[in-house]
Amino acid sequence: MKKLFNTEVKSGLERTASIKPEVITENDVQHLPPAVRKYLSYAGVMGKEKVLNVHIKFEGKIRSKVEDNWMTFTSEQYNFFDQPSRVFFIKASKMGIPVKGIHLYKKETAIMVIKLAGIFKVVDARGPEMNQGETVTVFNDMCFMAPATLIDKNIQWEPVDALTVKARYTNGSITIGATLIFNEEGALVNFISNDRFETADGKIYNNYPWSTPAKEYRDFNGRRVVTFASTIYHRPDADFCYGEFKLTDIEYNCKK
Repeated sequence: MKKLFNTEVKSGLERTASIKPEVITENDVQHLPPAVRKYLSYAGVMGKEKVLNVHIKFEGKIRSKVEDNWMTFTSEQYNFFDQPSRVFFIKASKMGIPVKGIHLYKKETAIMVIKLAGIFKVVDARGPEMNQGETVTVFNDMCFMAPATLIDKNIQWEPVDALTVKARYTNGSITIGATLIFNEEGALVNFISNDRFETADGKIYNNYPWSTPAKEYRDFNGRRVVTFASTIYHRPDADFCYGEFKLTDIEYNCKK
């Protein structure tokens, strides 16, 4: 899985290395709802380079079931926006046994593989539900981790009120929806979608509303980025928080 991660990262970096990013101007944001324009200003992206890729590192805790103990984890990922793709590698430990996993999304196709001790495959998720669900994840990353990409013409916007905007993001044949909620200061504080599926094994999928409430923005080289978020499925019986993510490092337009 680590070899696959490295291969995909190398391919994406080589592809984007020769592209010279333009600078974001007022003309690029004129079509956006006021709340989104205010967010881009809050995030400090105006006058900076458009984002071709982003390298992200997290630490935190995850679980697959309510009754499970939390597992601490570290993760590393790259997103590429010239050809929407995402590769995410995670390391954790369960009862002293190492757990490793990879999420890969490219060409509208997604996989998620989780192994115990690097040998026993406990999750092998793929198919239409994964493809749609990971498109939601990619758009969530765009919103929180790379807000400069929200100028993308493949996003359709519908303002609801001064602090709420609905969005529809299309990648190829897949279109997903989400609701973005901002605070008065301009920060994005929640993302809600009905298009991401919950699965613990890659075999059974449940379509519950999914949200990622976020807080604690911090400056990274002149860009203001959220540093803490939870991942929650809103089941009919009760909300299930299965992950807490703390941003430890982020870098844009990487060359290597």
